[in-house]
Amino acid sequence: MASVTIQAVKKKFGSVEILHGVDIAIADGSFTVLVGPSGCGKSTLLRMIAGLEEISGGEIRIGDKRVNDVPPKQRDIAMVFQNYALYPHMTVRDNMAFSLMLAKKEQSIVDEKVGRAAGILGLKDLLDRFPRQLSGGQRQRVAMGRAIVRDPQVFLFDEPLSNLDAKLRVAMRSEIKELHQRLKTTSIYVTHDQIEAMTMGDKIVVMRDGFIEQTGSPLELYDHPANLFVAGFIGSPAMNFLPGTLRVNAGAARVELADGTQLNAPTNAAGADGQPVIYGTRPEHMLLVGADSGASIPLEVAVVEPTGAETFVACRHHGTDLSVVFHERYEFSPGSTIHLQPDLQRAHLFDAASGRRLAA
Repeated sequence: MASVTIQAVKKKFGSVEILHGVDIAIADGSFTVLVGPSGCGKSTLLRMIAGLEEISGGEIRIGDKRVNDVPPKQRDIAMVFQNYALYPHMTVRDNMAFSLMLAKKEQSIVDEKVGRAAGILGLKDLLDRFPRQLSGGQRQRVAMGRAIVRDPQVFLFDEPLSNLDAKLRVAMRSEIKELHQRLKTTSIYVTHDQIEAMTMGDKIVVMRDGFIEQTGSPLELYDHPANLFVAGFIGSPAMNFLPGTLRVNAGAARVELADGTQLNAPTNAAGADGQPVIYGTRPEHMLLVGADSGASIPLEVAVVEPTGAETFVACRHHGTDLSVVFHERYEFSPGSTIHLQPDLQRAHLFDAASGRRLAA
């Protein structure tokens, strides 16, 4: 196992810069997720770590070794791809053993390593089948088995679950996380799915347009987003945003919305009187109150979606769409008005111009 250090790494395709000096320190044995929208540079960065893309600037180290100019086969990494990349004419056993056979390992070692990986992944009964005889989830396990037998210093996962159906993705998330807890091999996982990132990673790196927006644990990013982008990207349903103006009077801070509604400012928020701000509150952090309660938001109910465990309500406030999640079962009528109060301990205030969170 080894740490991975990415220092001021840049990538250009012609005159177009894709990565703008990225810095990430990935600890030995950790599971780090690179997450962001399509085109943010996360897969390009993963391919640079693997040696499949040249580095335009900066430095990548695996352990203490600088690998900028080291060929992929000498980097001691194993990569799991989105499309499985299995050889269709080979059995599961031969697919998993292929890299060991190329390295001319003794048959006893090959059998031992393939058997161990098959046991970990529940593939022992499938070793003589061909890829066409397997389900999508089984193929992805074979691809992971092929990586495990190499006993690499680093695992690289490039959106390995995106070709699977929703139910299978959930099951495979747990399998990959359990696999990491068992092997404790340094892992770097690329996805555009923030639920995958939240449930799998020890550390999440949120990327946008070739820059790193924020790095931290899943709950750090959820509870203390650095800016509007991270706040809106992490969490499902997404955070609600209400534009307004900060009013500070005699030490008391309130946010005045466009329609004149006054909300108490979040706890530990900062800012100056008259500053344009965005009030952020997560759907599950809004409390149902009476119409006569002060500092609440009147909302028109648009859609009610009961799921059993929760009730999802889509609402509108003067042209702004909001989502609310209740753990209780309410039967609101579309078109009716409800009043909600943000949980001040969990709400956020952002500067409208820069998008940065305003924290005291």
